[in-house]
Amino acid sequence: MIRKTLDTASTQTLTALVCLVILVALPAVSTDWLLADLSIYFSYALFAASLAFVWGHCGLLCLGQAVFFGLGAYAMSFVTLGMVPGAAGLVSTWAGFAAAMIVPALFAYVLGLFLFSAKGLEGPFFGIVTLAVAFVVERLFINWDYAGGLNGLMNVPPINLGLNGGGFEVWETGPLYYAALVTLVIGFLALTVILQSRWGLAAKALSLHETRTRALGYDTTAYKATAFAIGAAFSGLAGALFVAQFGFASPSLIGFTLSAEVLIWVALGGRGMLIAACLGAILVRVLESNLSSVFNETWLLLLGGLFIACVMFLPRGLIGDVIHRIDSLRSRDSSA
Repeated sequence: MIRKTLDTASTQTLTALVCLVILVALPAVSTDWLLADLSIYFSYALFAASLAFVWGHCGLLCLGQAVFFGLGAYAMSFVTLGMVPGAAGLVSTWAGFAAAMIVPALFAYVLGLFLFSAKGLEGPFFGIVTLAVAFVVERLFINWDYAGGLNGLMNVPPINLGLNGGGFEVWETGPLYYAALVTLVIGFLALTVILQSRWGLAAKALSLHETRTRALGYDTTAYKATAFAIGAAFSGLAGALFVAQFGFASPSLIGFTLSAEVLIWVALGGRGMLIAACLGAILVRVLESNLSSVFNETWLLLLGGLFIACVMFLPRGLIGDVIHRIDSLRSRDSSA
């Protein structure tokens, strides 16, 4: 069992390294248009990885993950636009990234403690509650004039490498592509380290059998709230990376639509593996960019059909199933 786990981990690591090499070398042979799209998709990939962490590893089906993505986007916007009350002179991108992780994490942790203290709130019931939270938070931002209301916040500055503005602005295609890729890699590595730690092992045990884990002396409520907060922090980081490229934050980043999209990305890629979830998000976005103009609205029907088929016949996801098959072949070879 241990050896099989190590084989799986090494296969995922090898897959991640191959993808990283390809992405690093891609600007040499790609168009600026594709690189600009991929820069945005990297933020979606990190977003998908955060949901894979919460759902696939910690067993928390969150149907409102976009709440934290949107909170991160707004936190980044407030900081870099100088809209933080009492700190109007603080326009640092670095402070924006920090706020984009801290604000969603604190919100998720407090919300998690409240929700998980209620007995029986798990599985689909937890998902339904998080869906309701997404609707409530989206409505609050639509009616919040300071946050721009329905129109959102415009003219959000790009990434600035200075300590508090005045430094090098990352807005050209090439530098922006690598900046987004570096952010994705850092987030991916951080989540991987957490998953491979003793805390990650306990969180996995909790998702498999909560009652037994509680009987062993673990505070399951605190573990689930912490896992929820960690996923929210990296969702917020993804939202900050997105808004720094897109230039505006709107309530649509918080609502159910984006939450449903990331759920599809993760399910198609594979919720049990971070790399599969990341590749699933990038794959779906690339296909949408190229096929939506051909099939028009039929594309959504195709995507929905693919999602249903994947849930029914490929519970590990398209990419996750490929990695699993490679693991099986490696196991046979080592056995032979």
